[in-house]
Amino acid sequence: MKYANVALILLALPVVSKAQSRKQPELFEVPDIRSSWDDLTEGIKTKDDWRKRRAVLKQRYLELLRDQHKPEKPPLELRVHEEVVIDGAYQRTLISYGVEADERTHAYLGIPLDLDGPAPAIVALHGTYKHGKKRVAGLIDNPDKAYLDHLCRRGYVVIAPEHFVSGHRIPAEGPYETGQFYRKHPNWTAVGKFTYEHSIAIDVLQSLDEVDDQRIGALGHSLGGHGTFFLAAYDDRVKASACNCGASFFRHNPRVEAWSRDRWYVYFKPIREGLLKGEMPPIDFHEIIALIAPRAFLDLSGLNDGHGPTQRQRLLMLMKIMDVYELEGAAQNFGFYVHGRGHSVAHESRQLIYGFMDSHLKPPEATRTRLVSTAVE
Repeated sequence: MKYANVALILLALPVVSKAQSRKQPELFEVPDIRSSWDDLTEGIKTKDDWRKRRAVLKQRYLELLRDQHKPEKPPLELRVHEEVVIDGAYQRTLISYGVEADERTHAYLGIPLDLDGPAPAIVALHGTYKHGKKRVAGLIDNPDKAYLDHLCRRGYVVIAPEHFVSGHRIPAEGPYETGQFYRKHPNWTAVGKFTYEHSIAIDVLQSLDEVDDQRIGALGHSLGGHGTFFLAAYDDRVKASACNCGASFFRHNPRVEAWSRDRWYVYFKPIREGLLKGEMPPIDFHEIIALIAPRAFLDLSGLNDGHGPTQRQRLLMLMKIMDVYELEGAAQNFGFYVHGRGHSVAHESRQLIYGFMDSHLKPPEATRTRLVSTAVE
């Protein structure tokens, strides 16, 4: 039977009451969608079941990061290097702070000028760009990615930290070269390093009187996109997060070895030997993202951003993550948007991200709609 004919038959069915419809069998059976991502909730029936599984997954995630090899956190010793007021709307400050005993990182910090109390705050992460934090501040390159400028004008305090192999800390070998890092920390991972540093950026936000430390979000594009869910899964202080065009996962990825390549930017060096043998890590991205639940998470991706079959698997992965949010009773905190604009942060994507942050980090009156007055003058 053609689907067009099915539609016509359905239109011809008589109208029945709710009581009658409950007594009648379903006209068409809707099959479950099964996929390899179903292992996320296999054997899980209740929230308690999930919480037990979550504890196991969190430990696997920390092991993937090699979190046990991170250094002791140093004092922040926050320093201000420059300050400027932008359009009378917010103050942008270049700051630096400690991330290891012998390392400091730089970040741009934006604080709106008209705050009437502690405000929501966001960690805005840049992509693979030499001067990434400058781009996030709107000083260079693509203004679509000037999140600090956009969000400060919407009332957010924003910190835009530099990735540890960019900006003020470009290695002698060049931007995004991780050889020097692995010589210093042979048992750690680059993802563990940047996730740890982004967590310290939250420490900076929480040290500010202008910030409501219970309303902190994170967002980013590309490297900053998957950096966002790595951070939100790592640090429960992130209450709302949005990943834009984050990288592909481990499974269903024909270039999975790129996660542990032998040159340039090496994400997870310890897993290379296993990947070359065809062995996957004991955790994948659906399980990492699920660690964020029940806190708010939004994923945005392009079906034509890279390998098509892999990107289509992302939809199946996200649908399975929704099951976890439903188990947590927090379905309203999860969403995803899929488009055909490739590797971009187009207008509609930005509006979704910023609206999502408003919904989950601002008070209800900030997004409440109102009826038009019927009074006649």
